Amino acid sequence: MKITLKAARVNAGLTQKQAAAEIGVAKETISSWERKKSYPSTGMLQKIEAAYHIPYDDIIFLSPNNALSVTA
Repeated sequence: MKITLKAARVNAGLTQKQAAAEIGVAKETISSWERKKSYPSTGMLQKIEAAYHIPYDDIIFLSPNNALSVTA
């Protein structure tokens, strides 16, 4: 099941402030990720997994409008 980054945080029972403290970023960074204004670096993925108790591949980072496609 794919869920948004915000849903993963809420399901983990964390506020943005708590998530930011666990992951090691500013609260504004969490907000920016959730609003899709920026995206976490690959180095942050393990920290997100640990804080939210969910594999990163279950989290939707890109909206359908921003999805990448590959053409042959």
